[in-house]
Amino acid sequence: MEPHKILMVCLGNICRSPLAQGLLESKLADGTLVDSAGTAAYHVGNPPDPRSIAVAYKNGIDISHYRARKFVAEDFKIFSHIYVMDHSNYQNVIALAKTKEEKEKVRLILPSQEEVPDPYYGGEDGFDHCYSLLDKACNQIIKKLQK
Repeated sequence: MEPHKILMVCLGNICRSPLAQGLLESKLADGTLVDSAGTAAYHVGNPPDPRSIAVAYKNGIDISHYRARKFVAEDFKIFSHIYVMDHSNYQNVIALAKTKEEKEKVRLILPSQEEVPDPYYGGEDGFDHCYSLLDKACNQIIKKLQK
């Protein structure tokens, strides 16, 4: 069976999705490809937000080498699972899907269908909260992958 290829998606690819990528990568050592992207091109080529880097580092994960990129339709061909952080990201990604199969790859990352709040305009505690939500979500993703 081909290894899973998982893409994490948020708006700018500097806060939530790189955290989710780092978290999932740190929990998987089985050759699973994990990447992240944003639905907007605001920060293409930039490293994650310093607050995301700090909260990841505080939890033993280095995401400082990641670089933001924009989600593109080609990602549907590469990735088997696409996890988005909120309803707006979901709508933006689904709008690029051309087939039912592509649409079925896209899910909100929180199993409760709630959104992961964007911590960009808040304080550091928002990044801690985001990390906590994504940590639990990544554990759920791993359980699904193992079935």
